[in-house]
Amino acid sequence: MENNEKIKVGVIGVGALGRHHARLYAENPNAEVVGIFDVQKETAEKVGAEFGLKVFDRWEELAEKCDAFSVAVPANYHCSTTVPLLEMKKHVLVEKPIAASVDEAEKMVRAAEANGVVFGVGHVERFNPAMDFLERHHAVTRFIEAHRLAKYPPARPGMPRRGTEVSVILDLMIHDIDLVLTMVKSEVERFDVVGIPVLSGSEDIVNARIKFVNGSCASITASRVSQEPMRRFRVFQDDGYISMDYGTHNGVVIKRNKIGMVRKDVSLDEKNALAAELDDFLAAVRKTRESGEVCQPKVSGEQGLKALKLAVAIEKEARRYNDQYGFKFAPCCDGDME
Repeated sequence: MENNEKIKVGVIGVGALGRHHARLYAENPNAEVVGIFDVQKETAEKVGAEFGLKVFDRWEELAEKCDAFSVAVPANYHCSTTVPLLEMKKHVLVEKPIAASVDEAEKMVRAAEANGVVFGVGHVERFNPAMDFLERHHAVTRFIEAHRLAKYPPARPGMPRRGTEVSVILDLMIHDIDLVLTMVKSEVERFDVVGIPVLSGSEDIVNARIKFVNGSCASITASRVSQEPMRRFRVFQDDGYISMDYGTHNGVVIKRNKIGMVRKDVSLDEKNALAAELDDFLAAVRKTRESGEVCQPKVSGEQGLKALKLAVAIEKEARRYNDQYGFKFAPCCDGDME
């Protein structure tokens, strides 16, 4: 394959999020979408017809014709879907969380290393313009407060509600866990957690307070049973305060100077974070092809594994807390909030 050729890509899993992977690859001048696959044939055919993409009946047949893949299946199928692709020496971008368990994630990372391929994890908030701003204005971070609240996902015929195959920690909170680990360059010292199931069979609302060895602290709240969506990230630094709203792409920066505190309102440039993530993945694949050495994307498998390890530890602590205090919860009703 010539270095200037388009990268032949496929998408496995074209539901709510995978559909957008397929659409954006089809619009990307550096990619050639060979086709898509989904175990729900009707879903794949609908997406294929919508974007003019070929639908494959077998993922193995699709894999034979591709260089790289997006995998956007439910989290509990990430490992079983991704490892065979990595062993076929296909470059893979898997949606977050990297896997449903640490053991599975480690197996995926080892498979990528053994086969010398690019392996990325879809922590799309790393490509959000709000995070772009925070990274450009890096300073010593002392305290972070993050809120990620969402409505309960709608029902899907014959399938669990999207994301509820795992707790809200692995579904939503892991985004902010990854961002906090990116902002704070220190090891975790300890954490306190409170979380309960409300409508699903696992935690639907959780708060975690994380203390780092360097003295920094983060308070993270995630809910998938909220009436009003919210995605806010506030950072308190040595010389000021930054508040970013991921939903509105607006924020405020307050900095200390010689005469006091100065406020600046920030209007962030709009961009498609998922499109930027796919661009980054394709660029890593191209650089790997050109150099002969693996070039990792912005969020590598190792980074996805690091975020998952902390998320799983937080999940275990939430359950230990409930057991310690004898908190019992009714079986999930899988209903809708009034």
